[in-house]
Amino acid sequence: MKRFGDRVFHGIAAAGAAISALLVLFVLFYIVKESMPFLSAGAGRLFDGKSWSPLAPEPSFSIVPMIAATAAVSLLAVVMALPVGLGCAFFLSFCVSEKPAKTALAFIDMLAGVPSVIFGFVGLAVLVKWMEKTLDMATGESVLAGGILLAVMLLPYFVTGCYETIEKGKELYGNASLSLGVSSWYTMRHVILPFSKGSIAVNTLLALGRAMGETMAVMMVMGNSPVFPKLLGRSETIPSLIALEMGTASYKSDHYAALYSAALVLMGMLLVIQITARILEIRFGRKENSHEAK
Repeated sequence: MKRFGDRVFHGIAAAGAAISALLVLFVLFYIVKESMPFLSAGAGRLFDGKSWSPLAPEPSFSIVPMIAATAAVSLLAVVMALPVGLGCAFFLSFCVSEKPAKTALAFIDMLAGVPSVIFGFVGLAVLVKWMEKTLDMATGESVLAGGILLAVMLLPYFVTGCYETIEKGKELYGNASLSLGVSSWYTMRHVILPFSKGSIAVNTLLALGRAMGETMAVMMVMGNSPVFPKLLGRSETIPSLIALEMGTASYKSDHYAALYSAALVLMGMLLVIQITARILEIRFGRKENSHEAK
């Protein structure tokens, strides 16, 4: 009976994995199919460096400003969230007992479940208004506002991922280091941090991909102007562009196909990040396993 149950479980798991893979392939196939009319007429129009003006007498479909804005706001968010998340993880691991640390992690994880539209609403009502008053800006909608908001949204991923890696490093080396009289600061900096750098790099890449795919929150605080990004200026990401214009684009028009082409470019960027993260995970995973074997 147990073997039969195992076979049923494995069958369900295999079916779920197959369905998930087929859904991803279907989405990719559909995006490629819908973007082909535009790409076959000249894919270079997406990168010709001109502005995005699909409804002009002489339409321009360059998404270079949106690619730059997507990369800029995502990198800005990661740069701000990584040190805070890493510091929080070290604090919970070394300075807080296990039970309060687990409780704090549970509350931090709850942030990951908050809908992005809620973050966007709070950012628009609080962060944007604060930037207008503090920085004397005509409008607080900017790349900086998007980066700050995304950094808050990424914190749970950094804290949880880094905490698990730090705990693993403590189990292997930290307790022995502390028992020899080495200070906690030296242990964190020279023992645990070098051990954790691989996992931190993987978490950073995954968080970068998560930030690049975010739509609603960023759309609400960045101003959505299809221009090259400036820190205190408005700009627009690829997901925001698609969300704002897909509903108004005429079916099967160049505008419609260009938006699908932009989605294809975004998927390509995310795929590169995911593959790189997977390669790093395999590489550093082997090193961690070799440390455990020793």
